[in-house]
Amino acid sequence: MPAGRRLLVLDGPPGRWLPPGWEVVPQRGGGLDARLADAFASASEGPDSPPALLVGMDTPQLRARTLAEALSRAGRTGTDAWFGPAADGGFWAFGLARPDPDLARRLLLGVPMSSPSTGAALLDRLTAAGLRVATLPVLNDVDTVTDAAEVAALAPAGGFARTWRTVTGAAGALETKPRATAHGAAG
Repeated sequence: MPAGRRLLVLDGPPGRWLPPGWEVVPQRGGGLDARLADAFASASEGPDSPPALLVGMDTPQLRARTLAEALSRAGRTGTDAWFGPAADGGFWAFGLARPDPDLARRLLLGVPMSSPSTGAALLDRLTAAGLRVATLPVLNDVDTVTDAAEVAALAPAGGFARTWRTVTGAAGALETKPRATAHGAAG
């Protein structure tokens, strides 16, 4: 995706896996809600900041075309925020057209993280704040072994799937039962 700035908020030093062109800033402490709000503070360049989209690292099946239309200049018109729901009730992406650190804190602090109601709670806050929200497609994120198998099956030619096959091949066949998603059964 074309981007004016690529920012990785990371706990610890980056490895050789980090592609060129990424700026790394340290992840601040606190709960996940506070760390996400602080990520927007790191992305903010003041009152005229360009849009910022935060994407979790646990959706390796994400492709640029999934975001291209929503984040295009035409797709951004009339949009204040982006919300990418996860199949497990969380979210895989959250963006602000104007990444204001104070707004990010009001939206995120106190949202119960890692629960089946996380996404709904954030979406409720976006709506209550009067923001016009563009909803991105539902994606599976990788929280469990079953999730990993499903996501690897969704993007079998990707690096995650290749690594998954190496891990499961070395560990023997893992029994997983695919979970039905909004896009049908994965697996």
